[in-house]
Amino acid sequence: MKILMCNSYYYLRGGIERYFFDLAEILTAHGHEVIPFSMHHERNFASEYARYFVSEIDFPRLMRDKASLLTKLKAVERVIYSREAKQRIAQLIKDTQPDIAHVHEIADEISPSILPAIKRAGIPIVQTLHEGKLLCPNTEFVCRGEICERCKKRKFYNVVRYRCKRDSLAASMLACLEAYIHRGLKIYENSVDVFLTPSQFLQNKFVEYGFDADVRHQPAFVDPADFSPSYEPSDYFMYFGRLVRIKGVPTLLAAMQWVNSTSAKLLIIGEGELDASLKAYAQQHGLSNVSFLGYLNKPDLIPLIQRAAFTILPSECYENYPYAVIESFACGTPVIGARIGGIPELIKDGENGLLFESGNARQLAEKIQYMLDHPDVAIEMGRKGRQQVETVNNPQTHYERIIALYESLL
Repeated sequence: MKILMCNSYYYLRGGIERYFFDLAEILTAHGHEVIPFSMHHERNFASEYARYFVSEIDFPRLMRDKASLLTKLKAVERVIYSREAKQRIAQLIKDTQPDIAHVHEIADEISPSILPAIKRAGIPIVQTLHEGKLLCPNTEFVCRGEICERCKKRKFYNVVRYRCKRDSLAASMLACLEAYIHRGLKIYENSVDVFLTPSQFLQNKFVEYGFDADVRHQPAFVDPADFSPSYEPSDYFMYFGRLVRIKGVPTLLAAMQWVNSTSAKLLIIGEGELDASLKAYAQQHGLSNVSFLGYLNKPDLIPLIQRAAFTILPSECYENYPYAVIESFACGTPVIGARIGGIPELIKDGENGLLFESGNARQLAEKIQYMLDHPDVAIEMGRKGRQQVETVNNPQTHYERIIALYESLL
């Protein structure tokens, strides 16, 4: 089978691209041919199909720089309906004759102009919804660092009213225009045969918001063979991810003030806009048992997860299906997670980890203290987390479900 795989970026930029490449790998391993379509970028992996990719565009830079009016108008066209993308994918389809298309995140950099072109060629389309972009113009249901659902019932004007998009009037106006045009024309709904969401939570959001399409739940996966569980924890626990407010890192540091432990320390791994302020907070409050390690590549990060007593995901936003949890489980490491978004679907409270009320530092401190005081319980939770990955989030199960969907559409 020939599968056309579309995504804005063709390098490991984040969780979306991680899934994109992992899925392509297991499809290829089972004898299928994967044909990528993406945007040119200096960090892209090599591809024989790169000549079909669309030209690069950097929207944050365009909004910051004093670009000409013509340049900005071209950027608007790129977001709303890219003729370049439509023409290039039509040529790619003509030259390669794919059987089915699996679309990931294409908004902005590619635009949904490719969807009618694919449909016109008689090719079924599956799209994995990694984010809430089709419901929230700012993608993450967040406005100025807080949960926001003001755009429900297609009240997309609120993204301009509150300048949700990068606190920029221009960016917010463009996001608003994009949402009204694409939802008004139903360009996604009329083109895509089946939408997939990694979390049940996001699937429920699409139903709640009245999204008129076939939206199904398909959990993400990792290969357990890539992770070796330890079950011999060291004297630390850890957070790894972006250092931004919506990830709840300030709440985690606040919780550390009530954790009674001199033998275990918290490792914070990652970078972001709160880097300096978090370090200052730790110093001001005498949190000598907190260490900041900065950004680490996966080969350096995974061994730390394997030896951690537990990891913490203190998010204060609607996480979809975070890799931070399933990677920890794959390492045999339990997780303390916030009860928000798709996190409770992964963490079964008291079985493979613990849950706490999002934003509640006192409750988080209690959960941390429990894990530190009951190391044998934490180890058993880690074993159950590993079992969950092996049975629910393994590549073979994922492949079988995906290929069954493809075949049903063909």
